Amino acid sequence: MADDTSGPRSGATYASSGVDLALYAEGMARLPAHMRRTQCPRVISAEGGFAALFQMTLPGLFRRAWEDPVLVSCTDGVGTKLKIAVLAGVHHTVGIDLVAMSVTDCLCTGAEPAFFLDYVAMSHDDPDLLEQIVRGIADACVESDCALVGGETAILPDMYQRGEYDLAGFVVGLVERRRIVDGRQIQPGDVALGLASTGFHSNGYSLVRRAVFDLGGLACGDAVPELGGRTVAEALLEPTRLYARPVRSVLRHYRVKQPVHGIAHITGGGLAENLARIVPEGVQVVIERGSWRVPAVFPWVQRLGAIADDEMARVFNMGVGMVLVVAPHFADSIASQLGDFGIESWRIGTVHAADAGAERVVVR
Repeated sequence: MADDTSGPRSGATYASSGVDLALYAEGMARLPAHMRRTQCPRVISAEGGFAALFQMTLPGLFRRAWEDPVLVSCTDGVGTKLKIAVLAGVHHTVGIDLVAMSVTDCLCTGAEPAFFLDYVAMSHDDPDLLEQIVRGIADACVESDCALVGGETAILPDMYQRGEYDLAGFVVGLVERRRIVDGRQIQPGDVALGLASTGFHSNGYSLVRRAVFDLGGLACGDAVPELGGRTVAEALLEPTRLYARPVRSVLRHYRVKQPVHGIAHITGGGLAENLARIVPEGVQVVIERGSWRVPAVFPWVQRLGAIADDEMARVFNMGVGMVLVVAPHFADSIASQLGDFGIESWRIGTVHAADAGAERVVVR
């Protein structure tokens, strides 16, 4: 006898497919408080709208007149550093990373970051996880004087394993056309100032994870004596340094002639490759190896993975997260100004005349 299928059956729902709209709404309700603390009077959009509105000038006492403003836009992510965050159950620091990676790119043009948006893709609705991520994003936006004006949360149960997620960030900045820093003014005699990183920032984590977890056999909770007893997770989740406030202060300090001729963000590809992106034809930056302090986390990972020196230099920032190429007369003053913000810096190289076709950056 055939089975009786005439009784009532439950239809498919969004929740049974992996997306819980009630949890989603709970997560969204937690975010406006974090966004509000980043915002300035130039943000005029209402909460819950479909787009963010941002005015360039303000009336009255806070009026700012732009002469010839140029919009600057950047986007980036955090990469496989997120896998360590998931393993460790620590999620606010990667929100800081997300902001830092885009905002620092924006700074390389001499621009001030104006507003930031995020994209969070999650395997399942998780209001606590989402709030941790966005709290870190908001913390970094406050520190960078950048308004968090909105974002998007996508629940994609068939794209990620449960508990996994991905992040993308987008920043828009502004700079006066006459104040753009693009490297064209770099000239012989200029000094390359290296600004200290806080470690790996958000680059090279596929190699880091291979060295630490696969070859080194370590776990997130293991203490590392050579790193002062910090755990593996604490060392590897150190947030990317936020350079926006100190670098913007330096740029604003010089009203007439700008002594900062070039700015490079040292990310994947290392010091030589990233600095070369802003060096014009006819000059060469000679970097002196050993002229800056290399944080202990780099030789630790190198030892665990038996990584060659040239591979380390090609993948990681090796302790220099940003380079300012400056007029020599101003180098000490700029270093002092950075120091006032707690940013250690070093004279790591000089600019020389070079024949056409010569390498833009040489490390010796």
